[in-house]
Amino acid sequence: MKILVINCGSSSLKFQVIDMTDESVICKGTIERIGLPISGGEKNIIFKAHGEQLVFDKENLTHVDAFETVKELLTESELKVMDSLDEIDAVGHRVVHGGAKYNKSVLIDAEVEKDIEDLSALSPLHNPANLSGYRACVKALGADVPQIAVFDTAFHGTMPAKAYMFAVPYEYYEKYGVRRYGFHGTSHKFISKHCADYMGKNIEDLRIITCHLGNGSSIAAVDHGKCVDTSMGFTPLDGFMMGTRSGGVDPSVVTFLEQKEGISPKDMDNILNKKSGVFAISGGYSDDRDIVKAQNEGDERATLAHEMQAYQIAKFVGAYAAAMNGADAIVFTGGIGENGAWLRERVCSYLGYLGVEIDSEVNEKTFKGAEAELTVPGCRVRVFVLATDEELMIARDTKEIVENL
Repeated sequence: MKILVINCGSSSLKFQVIDMTDESVICKGTIERIGLPISGGEKNIIFKAHGEQLVFDKENLTHVDAFETVKELLTESELKVMDSLDEIDAVGHRVVHGGAKYNKSVLIDAEVEKDIEDLSALSPLHNPANLSGYRACVKALGADVPQIAVFDTAFHGTMPAKAYMFAVPYEYYEKYGVRRYGFHGTSHKFISKHCADYMGKNIEDLRIITCHLGNGSSIAAVDHGKCVDTSMGFTPLDGFMMGTRSGGVDPSVVTFLEQKEGISPKDMDNILNKKSGVFAISGGYSDDRDIVKAQNEGDERATLAHEMQAYQIAKFVGAYAAAMNGADAIVFTGGIGENGAWLRERVCSYLGYLGVEIDSEVNEKTFKGAEAELTVPGCRVRVFVLATDEELMIARDTKEIVENL
């Protein structure tokens, strides 16, 4: 079975074709700056197959144009991987928000399509783009090819009400669905299962804390295979500080600054999402590599930003150990989780009460997709660095659904 995985953003389209016989990646690509101008020789399309890559540009793309480009790359380019799109057996779509209704991946039909559209109120930047990708696929492939929605929020659908409810008037939950939803669920689902396999144990016997750390970051408490809490909330802004996002702040800070600075709710949303977090504290760095470099050069604000980030992550890990009455494993994943040796070691330095002791030499050597256990033998709670693969998780969910149609 060949599955096309589509991750459609507001101005980008990422794709992979995966052969589910052995879960090998046949090809992958990225199309960026959809609906945006291209400047100065910028290349917005990358396609990789057969160990080679094509890099070129196309201007004035819509999402439909972008998918037509995908079709050309797969079937007509010099690196083509098939003669016809008829070789695609199914398509798995990343959909950011499934609301409270969808706690698992589903076949997209008219009802699901409408629900994704209605949920755009909760994810205005992502769900409309996800729908554009789906509709472009239907136009190119026809209605007979199964299209599966894999929701970022779905894995967190097992949270109990005590974890997902906010202590605001209950009517806002009833009227508008104001509650914790959580995000990065596809990654948390993949990495918790991967961790169990890496340990040689059944996930239903484990309590795992998964730390997906990147420019956007979240942590989840996975209790015997089910998510019972997660750090992101109603939106991906909640939790701990990220590259440009503030994470949780006292709500009074928001209203105080709106009044003092004359800031509109829209502008405040932009400040909290795009001008806060590590970027704000460090004085302009949001990439972890830049933070490490500045910190090594003695930059006090970069150091403060990194220390704050590690401290906040450690607090969530502690909270989730309490939520599950203990933990068997902690996993670092994502761009920073897999490569940020300083941050991992600093987080673990707070976890001695859990019995965590890591091998600093192993930690320093683990980056660029390498996988390892960081803890020394005999630790009560084991710590791992493992590579996530959201596209493969989407493909696995898609395959399972299609085989049961």
